[in-house]
Amino acid sequence: MTKFTDAPVSEAIVALANGVNRDPFAVLGPHAHDRGIIVRAFHPAVRTIELRLAATGELVPMAPRRPAGLFEAVIEPAQPGVAADPRALDYRLRLTFPGDHVIEIDDPYRYGRVLSDFDLHLFGEGRHLRIFEKLGAHRLRIGSTVGVHFAVWAPNADRVSLVGDFNGWDGRVHAMRLLVPAGVWEIFIPDLPDGEKYKFEIRTRSGAILQKCDPFGVAFEVPPQSASIVRDLSGYVWRDEGWMAARSGRDAWIDRPVSIYEVHLGSWARVPEDDNRFLTYQEMAQRLVSYVKENGFTHIELLPVMEHPFSGSWGYQVLGFFAPTSRFGAPEDFKYFVDACHEAGLGVILDWVPGHFPKDAHGLAQFDGTALFEHADPRQGEHQDWGTLIFNYGRNEVRNFLLSNALFWLEEYHVDGLRVDAVASMLYLDYSRSEGEWIPNQYGGRENLEAISFLQELNTLTHGDFPGTLTAAEESTAYPGVSRPVHLGGLGFTYKWNMGWMHDILEYVSEDPVHRRWHHNRITFSMLYAFTENFILPFSHDEVVHGKRAMLDKMPGDAWQKYATARALYGYMFAHPGKKLLFMGMEFGQWREWNHDRSLDWHLLDDPSHAGLRQYVQDLNGLYRSARPLHECDFDPGGFRWIDCNDNENSVVSFVRYARDRHDYFVLVFNFTPVPRAQYRIGVPEPGFYVEVLNSDAAIYGGSNAGNGGGLGSEPVASHGFDQSLRLLVPPLGCLYLKKR
Repeated sequence: MTKFTDAPVSEAIVALANGVNRDPFAVLGPHAHDRGIIVRAFHPAVRTIELRLAATGELVPMAPRRPAGLFEAVIEPAQPGVAADPRALDYRLRLTFPGDHVIEIDDPYRYGRVLSDFDLHLFGEGRHLRIFEKLGAHRLRIGSTVGVHFAVWAPNADRVSLVGDFNGWDGRVHAMRLLVPAGVWEIFIPDLPDGEKYKFEIRTRSGAILQKCDPFGVAFEVPPQSASIVRDLSGYVWRDEGWMAARSGRDAWIDRPVSIYEVHLGSWARVPEDDNRFLTYQEMAQRLVSYVKENGFTHIELLPVMEHPFSGSWGYQVLGFFAPTSRFGAPEDFKYFVDACHEAGLGVILDWVPGHFPKDAHGLAQFDGTALFEHADPRQGEHQDWGTLIFNYGRNEVRNFLLSNALFWLEEYHVDGLRVDAVASMLYLDYSRSEGEWIPNQYGGRENLEAISFLQELNTLTHGDFPGTLTAAEESTAYPGVSRPVHLGGLGFTYKWNMGWMHDILEYVSEDPVHRRWHHNRITFSMLYAFTENFILPFSHDEVVHGKRAMLDKMPGDAWQKYATARALYGYMFAHPGKKLLFMGMEFGQWREWNHDRSLDWHLLDDPSHAGLRQYVQDLNGLYRSARPLHECDFDPGGFRWIDCNDNENSVVSFVRYARDRHDYFVLVFNFTPVPRAQYRIGVPEPGFYVEVLNSDAAIYGGSNAGNGGGLGSEPVASHGFDQSLRLLVPPLGCLYLKKR
């Protein structure tokens, strides 16, 4: 039976035992005492505690005090190894648990404050761009002791504690120090190894107890488990020095070929012989990277890999903004994947989601019992359609959290670009809201001025600190200047997704060919605005989800017509000004709509029609990468000229793509009907022999082999504003890429 001392119990000690003490360091650890130094420790689960003096090894029994779990010992200055200054006392706690299990630990409460006032000042101003090095869990050496420093922003909490397996998930054991006025809580846990699971236990002002994962956590348990994991990321040795050195000179790929393969890692491929499990990051570094390189793409874009609790969100409902999902392996394994991409000459773009976050109880929502990361008013702080919360971009600390997160991925994981999701939902206060469901800005308008400022700062920082990286906006409205530089009044993105082009062209090819003449404007309208932004032409995952049909299945007609139309469509995309993006499975004609929980149907490649389509995409990529006219002047009107955009009766369009050297060009012709167009005359810029570099109707692609025998010479017959012309056979539902020899 424990015998308690009869010393008076202070209110601070009672508050500590009840889990409501906001200043545990004022009670626990070493403190000056009229008889020397008094050391207190609070461990409710132990039976006895002894204090071992580091200088002599002497064990000093600690007396139990009420309330249960509190122990103390007075160390007199005359004892060997005992300094008069409590901060200099070096000791360990020897804990004996019921059953005589004994461990010896260092005392976190003998260590002083870690975060500086300057760090907290910068964070409060939203200017600490490396705050990810200060908040979260970080291995740290204090004196001769190595441990883990934990820090979290929770300004409205009544008490914050660190909990984990190492303290029995008891929030009374490791209550944290509050740093005012910043509202940051911190504690240093000596000798804590990597791999320990933890959360922050937060007592709100109303008395509710919350367990939250670390907003800055770099590793997490595999969902549905949700604890953060202590992880030191500094041990990985990168092999991509050459890639990183060259990246800064690439000018964000503006005049270079960019052909992006968009991937959802959980459904690109599975391992059916092993319970249909996911591929790991390391396995994808071999299989996915080699496949993408073989097929001629320049970049891999990953649907969000940041940790997310619900797989059905495809990664777009993020909770662990600083952690690659543990579904596919450890953080170091993801670095290995990026390394492998760079070694293969492939850039890596991540989908990044600063527009909203889910309401899961262990996440950012009501983090300290208040609307901390989000707006309190649902008219500003909630996406009704998605059931998610909107970041408060006007709050400095929230803005700092997101900006530092973007920089973190570019630096820590060597990522080459960020595709920012749902930008339209950020730009407009009335996005998907009826009248009365939104609050105007200070000028009475619908623009979210704080979000606009945030996006401008994001692009200024990423382009300035990491030259050669890119940012792309998924922005579906006519908001002006998305890819215009910030200093010229734009948002500053490198690229904008051309959602209008994508919708128009997919509607066009879904029409029966006999009706396409009445919808000809859908394939020509995009050139009216093609050079107003730096566009990416996307055929993304959103176009093949449930209810939208697979890409190949959107095409009317029999199987032959579907494949032929798909080849013509892809040929048109690669010829049209703008960078390219194709979602996985589209390159070989996946028949089934995309399912995030199933592998692509790789057996289809055993079918010559599917294999031919994949070969066609591979050859398109190869030609696109090697031919300057197809990529060098994507955003220069001088790089494009219509030959004929008005032949709606035949559903044929033709145009020229120029490189900066005007003598280096391609002539492109597209027939969107199943009728071959013989003796079809088009004007060309110069006399000479025009080689048929690519014909989508070639037999190797599954076509009928209708063409021009490899090429033909021009005739001195004026046509379409040129002095020379060609008389072509334009294949049915086909396209021709012609180049003067």
